[in-house]
Amino acid sequence: MNTARLSDWLTARQPLVLGLFRIVLGVLFASEGAATLFGVLDRKAVPAGEWPFWYAGVIELVCGALILLGVATRAAAFLSSGIMAFAYFTEHQQDGLFPLQNGGLAPALFCWGFLLLVFFGPGSLALAGGRNQTGSQPAGHPLPHRPAGR
Repeated sequence: MNTARLSDWLTARQPLVLGLFRIVLGVLFASEGAATLFGVLDRKAVPAGEWPFWYAGVIELVCGALILLGVATRAAAFLSSGIMAFAYFTEHQQDGLFPLQNGGLAPALFCWGFLLLVFFGPGSLALAGGRNQTGSQPAGHPLPHRPAGR
């Protein structure tokens, strides 16, 4: 397979891979929220109403579920990216500059992963979303769809 054909093959699968990325990210984020709120997955539950952890758990669970399902993906991803940036700078940054130093690798990765979904949308396999199964733009979109790398 030559480079151009490989590029076309990969480009054609971008919506599917983006959808799978969204699903995995949503499951991981919702599980963080469930662990915080309900004390599952080897974690103690945070008391109801405890600032900011209980509220973050609610956001993680709800937004994680929305992202998993592909419903209101961009809005849920925007909120999720913001709370992960907040968590990183308020809970981790004081212990060192880099995520490997301060234990903030998960919030940093979540933050940037959600930011990607804000800009690229849900991909395929979404219950509702900005791209159809082929990855083309919805009707009436002001910019034509061009595959990446061209």
